[in-house]
Amino acid sequence: MAYDQSNIFARILRGEADAHVVLDEERCLAFMDVMPQSPGHTLVIPREPAADLFELGAASVAPLALAVQRVARAVRAAFEPPGLMVAQLNGQAAGQSVFHIHFHVIPRWPQREGGQPLAMHGRALADPKELAAHAARIREALAAESP
Repeated sequence: MAYDQSNIFARILRGEADAHVVLDEERCLAFMDVMPQSPGHTLVIPREPAADLFELGAASVAPLALAVQRVARAVRAAFEPPGLMVAQLNGQAAGQSVFHIHFHVIPRWPQREGGQPLAMHGRALADPKELAAHAARIREALAAESP
């Protein structure tokens, strides 16, 4: 699959589209999902243009995995969910809807505690003010973790 430079994540990386950024590093960027499955749903992407895991260069794999781990720890610290899902989808048949490789970091609560049924994508846009507040909580947790 040829990488599409006009996808929303490529536009975010170029500064052409807004995002509630929680982590901005040389090789990776993490930001709030605008259609979250739960509070704290965060996306982690490499700066390298790659549609999926199979196109991602070897030099980007380790920095991306480390960024996912750092963000997952911060989301867990910021939201204190009893569970946390990390997901990465490859191809439309797997549920990928933006063709720039990305990881979902999704806090999970049981339905009886107000959690949502397990699904891969949210169905409604979140309030930008709520996303900004969630991003601030995660940035605070990231800063607390840093040496």
